[in-house]
Amino acid sequence: MTLPNDNTLHASRRVLRALVVVNIAYGIAIAGLLVFSFLIEDRLFMALGVEPAADREAMIRGMRMVAFIGLLAVPLMHVILERLLNIVETVRAGDPFIVDNAHRLQTIAWTILGIQVLHLVIGFIATRTRSEVQQLDIDWNFSITPWIVVLLLFVLARVFEHGARMRADLEGTV
Repeated sequence: MTLPNDNTLHASRRVLRALVVVNIAYGIAIAGLLVFSFLIEDRLFMALGVEPAADREAMIRGMRMVAFIGLLAVPLMHVILERLLNIVETVRAGDPFIVDNAHRLQTIAWTILGIQVLHLVIGFIATRTRSEVQQLDIDWNFSITPWIVVLLLFVLARVFEHGARMRADLEGTV
């Protein structure tokens, strides 16, 4: 079955696959920075702009914690991207309104919720991490939009599940 928006689906699939690669590269880069933060601490943190100070360890510890949380986000993002790829494949096959997609959307919602919790932890770390000469500045801000997206995805998952069950009931009666 050829869909009228087949080019869009093809592009979406390519973009999602590229994002999987970017996500893995991001994880490798963050892991590298974290490892280097222990191996070449002075040079790395000078390059990152951490000013020499007597209490610089608090700043370094905060930066390492943020990097570790960034590493935790990599597998979460992978879950989201893989579920989206699976959903795109069902759309390409012409049958997106299935219970599996409802479960995928719910998994995406839980995963984004997890990422948002990690985001809050990073904000907490950033506000608490400072030395006598500087504060950890990661340009963190709170936004209600991702939280609304989580709610939307939970509702959409229920809509998909209900629609799939209604269709199955209808097909069983015909």
